[in-house]
Amino acid sequence: MSEAPPIKVTVALPTYNRAAFLRQTLEGIAAQQFPREHFEVLVIDNNSRDDTRAVVESFAHCDPAPRYILETKQGLDYARNRAIAEARGEIILFGDDDILVKPDWIAQMAVPLLVDQSRCVGAVGGEVIPVFPDGLPDWVAEWHAPLAFRSDTGPISKQHSPMGANLAFPKWVFEQLGPFHTALDRAAGNYFSGGDSEMIRRVREAGYEVWFSPAAAVQHQMPASRTTFRYASRHAFDSARSRVIDRAGLPGAKGYLAGRFFANILKALGFALGSLLNFILFRPGPAKKALVRAWRSCGYLYQIPRSLLGKI
Repeated sequence: MSEAPPIKVTVALPTYNRAAFLRQTLEGIAAQQFPREHFEVLVIDNNSRDDTRAVVESFAHCDPAPRYILETKQGLDYARNRAIAEARGEIILFGDDDILVKPDWIAQMAVPLLVDQSRCVGAVGGEVIPVFPDGLPDWVAEWHAPLAFRSDTGPISKQHSPMGANLAFPKWVFEQLGPFHTALDRAAGNYFSGGDSEMIRRVREAGYEVWFSPAAAVQHQMPASRTTFRYASRHAFDSARSRVIDRAGLPGAKGYLAGRFFANILKALGFALGSLLNFILFRPGPAKKALVRAWRSCGYLYQIPRSLLGKI
């Protein structure tokens, strides 16, 4: 009796209360032009309250059928780490639960790692193209654009970091460097970010290259709820907090964070004043944009003292 062929790629989809979007993502994965025996699909449900499980089970006829896994520890990186523990593939390809993929997505993301016999490449990021089914207000447009790091597949500089919505690692990276940092990414009630960029930094510090694959583009769906002032301001505040938490663990953090604290006092005041002036001039778009930037500075001002005092 012959042994089953080794699984080359694990597609991991952490999800939380996005069953309708998840269905579209799974439909795209079901149409992949990649050898069926060489990939698996894991859906890591992070305590969803909608019909996520039923959606996953509706794809039971697919080859391969997605495997449903419940992760009760709340947080994106807990879900990612559960996927790492459950994965049988040599490569773990993380995707968001609201992406639309082309039939060659897995192949375009996996090939740079499959041919890397010398273990030079520690991560591959794919292009992420935001799409707005409900429209895009002008005042948030500049914050949503494709990554466009390079036009062909290859390494990218340290100033660029791929997005976790479309990101692949060889499994040996986690065996060598450890799992994702669970304090840096979002959970119910916050919009933290940074677990993916912190992992990318670890990959680079270990001496491995980070590549970008523009042909592995996904469309990242951004509904109306993600283009509101409430979402933009909360995301800015929490993203600043997660950057501080990440930086607090690095050498020289105290001096750096102290400098950022005083700089952001001035930024917060300046952006708040700019917002007020724009409201007076009946320019609501620029006013909202300035206020979001002020709120980002407030995130730094809130988190820096907490991190310097040893609090999360």
